Amino acid sequence: MLHVTPQRILVVGAGHVGLYAALRLSQKLRSREAQVIVVDPQPHMTYQPFLPEASAGNISPRHSVVPLRRVLRKCQIVSGTVTRIEHARKVATVQPIVGPAREIEYDHVIVAPGSVSRTLPIPGLREHGIGFKTIGEAIYLRNHVLDRLDVAAATRDAATRRRALTFVFVGGGYAGIEALAEMEDMARDALRYYPELAPEDMRWVLVEATQRVLPEVDRDMGAYTVQELLKRRMDIRLDTRLESCVDGIVTLSDGDSFPADTIVWTAGVKPSPMLDATDLPRDERRRVTCLPTLQVVDGDRVVDGAWSAGDCAAVPDLTKAPGAYCSPSAQHAVRQAAQLADNIRRVIRGKAPLPYKHKHAGSVASLGLHKGVAQVYGVKMTGLPAWFMHRTYHMSRIPSFNRKVRVVVDWSLAFLLKREAVSLGQLHDPREEFLEATPELKPKAGAGR
Repeated sequence: MLHVTPQRILVVGAGHVGLYAALRLSQKLRSREAQVIVVDPQPHMTYQPFLPEASAGNISPRHSVVPLRRVLRKCQIVSGTVTRIEHARKVATVQPIVGPAREIEYDHVIVAPGSVSRTLPIPGLREHGIGFKTIGEAIYLRNHVLDRLDVAAATRDAATRRRALTFVFVGGGYAGIEALAEMEDMARDALRYYPELAPEDMRWVLVEATQRVLPEVDRDMGAYTVQELLKRRMDIRLDTRLESCVDGIVTLSDGDSFPADTIVWTAGVKPSPMLDATDLPRDERRRVTCLPTLQVVDGDRVVDGAWSAGDCAAVPDLTKAPGAYCSPSAQHAVRQAAQLADNIRRVIRGKAPLPYKHKHAGSVASLGLHKGVAQVYGVKMTGLPAWFMHRTYHMSRIPSFNRKVRVVVDWSLAFLLKREAVSLGQLHDPREEFLEATPELKPKAGAGR
């Protein structure tokens, strides 16, 4: 009997594309056909649509992440960072969390490191800004906002209070709008425990460089969102750019300037810089160039054994005019991952890959508890129905039955119990108190001779 060596499939990144593709491959391919290896520096996949709810305390942060070793039991998990891909040799260099780097050979590689925040060279942004792409950033933002309420309640200085209660969000896409709305909703709810403060003491500012928010939906839905935020006394600055935030002094392109302790950057994403350390073809936006089949393509030549999808890939959108590409959304990423996995299976079994084609179903967004906006297959909804659709859709999309149950339990408890409004700021510097309590040892005289 002829012995066939299993194909080695290397998955770079365990985000939406990496996790879903690896899970499907491990389910659809037999062990004698392929071995799936997943490399990611984090032991979990973050379901990013739940970051605003996790930050606002509607669900536990642990329930918005998916443990890789629990879900991908048939895959080999390598906790580390891919530092280089030499596809000409079909070899990837991996730096484990601890220890020397190692090389992993493969037959197929799925390049899906995702994206990072697209920042600009704005003075002060590096020192005073915070992103909103990871669970760590979401937890930090929650603790920071609640800590600012404590600062404002404790001080008698009006300037200190105004600065502490000024919260600036830069970027009017889904990430920015949901983060702003959920955090304001949480802070307003927390004020019941702060008799020293009133809702009108808080200032929530949205800075958007274009003339509209939520570009993924029609203009009337974006206008509705702005009107709803204005009803909550938020300061919406459209067609405005952040010019500087040196020393926490926010300076805008409309000439306004004010101090703020909280500056959240959600103004778009760009492909992971990890792609710079590969020999794969890229377009002018630094995305990996792909065919509709999710195969990497260099001009007219298909790059054998190389696949990509998601935020870091330029995938033609066959539902639109020629030259259009799929948007960097979780909706496309999850569906591309399934098609990509199926295509690798087809190639391994000697069949031709099939093109990815999916018309964007629409978008849903939460604007806080019981508030939302949705546009799905042309049907537009607002308020409670949109909020319910938002929750239903994302609950159905988060991987594993275990996560679904935990999220539903969190939501059910939220109907019965009041939201927790306490800052756990010590999480971000847990050794500070211990260091203060532990005396520093001075070198003994004559030591080192």
